[in-house]
Amino acid sequence: MLDPTSITDAGSPSDTGSSQDQQTAVDKALTLLMSLAEEDREVGVSELARRTQLTKSTAFRLLGILQRNDVVERVGSSYRLGPQLFDIGRRVYGPTPLMLQDRLLPFLTELYVLTQETVHLAVLHRTDVMYVNKLHGHRRARTSTRIGSRMPASCTAVGKALLAFDHDAAELAIAQGLPAPTEHSVTDPADFRAELARVRRDGIAYDREEILPGVTCVAVPVIGAAGRPVAAISVSGALHRFEPARVAPELRRVAFEAARELGATARSRGRRHPAGSAAA
Repeated sequence: MLDPTSITDAGSPSDTGSSQDQQTAVDKALTLLMSLAEEDREVGVSELARRTQLTKSTAFRLLGILQRNDVVERVGSSYRLGPQLFDIGRRVYGPTPLMLQDRLLPFLTELYVLTQETVHLAVLHRTDVMYVNKLHGHRRARTSTRIGSRMPASCTAVGKALLAFDHDAAELAIAQGLPAPTEHSVTDPADFRAELARVRRDGIAYDREEILPGVTCVAVPVIGAAGRPVAAISVSGALHRFEPARVAPELRRVAFEAARELGATARSRGRRHPAGSAAA
């Protein structure tokens, strides 16, 4: 395993490095990881050193330590993120997103087959949405989302579908200042509260070029066993061809069936582990 006391500010082995040196080495290692995360390809040592403003020898030594711990992989003379980092990342938000990803995949697949547009599954994380799953095909919309990424909830259909039923999160988002990724984003608190009221009334939310120009989206919440939304499902498409209102009925139906599946799963678990019994 990675021993932070084995590297100093210069990246060389040491048994007596100060805590400041050790922290600096960790900072540099994290900088390398963040630089690798910006790419969907392998990156060479020289380029990584240039990006992170490290010497090539320091970058090489730190990458070697990360490689030994499976946090990065070496491909020829270049590097990419390793499987251990992926495994750690899957645990960041706990088991619920992973359970939702698994249980609701059939419903996302059905929705994609029906619409042939990009389908998302997302959960609320403070005032952001985190994308748990994403399906797209040849007609994919130009989106910046990926599984595990986060976006401001106030600018997305999935986010508004969830914020509408979480008063505290909605008010926190307003207090922090509503971001404006595009000129169509809703930034006025009164207008935003009115939109969330419409979402609560109609059970459906829209993103009209609010997160990305040329892309529109429709979303509905997935209601959990406790009667509150646990996730939201959306369909996104290019503005020039996609009419969100046309897919809204199918989206509502699929979300209802997804909620029923989650409810059945919860009841099944309750029967296996009744209150007061020890879980296996």
